[in-house]
Amino acid sequence: MPDSTTTPQPPPTPSSTPSPAPSRRRFFRWAAITTAVAALATVVGFKAYAHIGGFGHWHRGGFMGAHLDPAQLDAHLDRMLKHLYVEIDATEAQKQALAPIVKSAARDLLPLRDKHHDARAQALTLLTQPTVDRAALEALRASELKLAEDASRRLTQALADVADVLTPEQRKALAERLAHRHGPRG
Repeated sequence: MPDSTTTPQPPPTPSSTPSPAPSRRRFFRWAAITTAVAALATVVGFKAYAHIGGFGHWHRGGFMGAHLDPAQLDAHLDRMLKHLYVEIDATEAQKQALAPIVKSAARDLLPLRDKHHDARAQALTLLTQPTVDRAALEALRASELKLAEDASRRLTQALADVADVLTPEQRKALAERLAHRHGPRG
């Protein structure tokens, strides 16, 4: 009669299954969190830029589109802020605190927008020359990355300042409203 019992296998020893060092796991966890936060800030920033010019005006005259003088910028920002105040049921004190934060950030970002447009024109010029200057293209790429980093840093600062003014309930309501308005992504 065959033996139908099985002998239990011993659990693997730590030396038989290598695992990453704790510091390495911690690094990857923080890298993932940082990447997620940076992605969220970028998405929120691009949505804010698009909202300044109104829906559908992202490329045709919104923040990243045609020339926007300071008076036009203030008018766009005032309209955007009025909608924001209604959506979050902002108090008068919050309205007084939010407007300078948003307007200051937009004024700081406007020159970066102009630099981006100049770089785009420069790229088109470089790419239409009889001989492509790879070094100049690489320098332009590097300067565009720095420009994006500067814009991202300023936008993140403004978002954090706005978050400080809002209550946790208002931030949650605003996030839900934005998620509902823009639908699921994927």
